[in-house]
Amino acid sequence: MKICFLLALCAACASTAHAQAQASPVTPSADQMIEQLRSPRTRSLRNLQVEAVQPAASSAGALTASAPLSPAPSAPGLPQAALATEPPVSPAAPPQTFSAAPASLSLLIQFDFDSARVRPESLQALANLAAALKSEDLKRARFAIEGHTDGKGRAEYNQRLSQIRADAVAGHLVRQGIARERLQPLGKGANDLANLADPSAAENRRVRIINLD
Repeated sequence: MKICFLLALCAACASTAHAQAQASPVTPSADQMIEQLRSPRTRSLRNLQVEAVQPAASSAGALTASAPLSPAPSAPGLPQAALATEPPVSPAAPPQTFSAAPASLSLLIQFDFDSARVRPESLQALANLAAALKSEDLKRARFAIEGHTDGKGRAEYNQRLSQIRADAVAGHLVRQGIARERLQPLGKGANDLANLADPSAAENRRVRIINLD
């Protein structure tokens, strides 16, 4: 009986540890956050200008030329042959600039239930984020701090909760040395679910950092 009890206890501990490992997301390093939040480059694409293709010489020996041919003297009483000229080439179109989507990073920040208090297991993620925002690559950029909830509960409640959590993250970053004017906290409630198939999924409860520059 004791052996069975010990085996059952070990199995329960292993199951709990496995569940905790699955529930605890891997915290990205500051360098990984910097790479993710770098301002995207814009790409400039030009329309191709296609050169006019001249007709090839026929088997009868017809001539082609890039410049109009001088009219040959026509025999008396015969109409002068019409001259073929190259089709006009359209001027090059102006460059078209396409902007990439803004750089962003989603973090599964854990909060106490019905609260904006960050849980201890998420403090390292916020410390890494503060270090990334103070880096040479990102120190001049401004960022939106979006709070997101899952789809459970009333919309008004989720909106309020997501706003105070976004404010809490921004306040935490300010205490870490990030200038307040660089941060724009915004509560999104459940309006932008990461997992539409499962509105109650944990990945919907997140904080999204967006590069605004």
